[in-house]
Amino acid sequence: QVHLVESGGGLVQPGGSLRLSCIASEDTVSNYTMSWYRQTPGKERAEDRAVVAVMPRPGTSVSYVNSVKGRFTMSRDDGENAVYLQMNTLKPEDTAAYFCKATRGNAEYWGQGTQVTVSS
Repeated sequence: QVHLVESGGGLVQPGGSLRLSCIASEDTVSNYTMSWYRQTPGKERAEDRAVVAVMPRPGTSVSYVNSVKGRFTMSRDDGENAVYLQMNTLKPEDTAAYFCKATRGNAEYWGQGTQVTVSS
């Protein structure tokens, strides 16, 4: 099974940018549908995580939730066995813990998350 580790979160001012990384091991990201989710403060259950971006298998386009379209870009680097989330023009409402997920069939695997805080 794939093991995922996120990084790149932090504190940033409104309008700033961050790039989140999700490094995979034990399997390759190209074997999975890869997604980014976020969990906002006060929502503690894993079921409350909201999808941000979804990258199906290679050769298909990425889907984004409306609130991040034009600001966030998800990409994959097969050489690094990783997926990334470039976040630009960040807003306070983007504050959340961000999680990377790998899905194949009925199986899904999550990373531990990385915190993004957008505040002045």
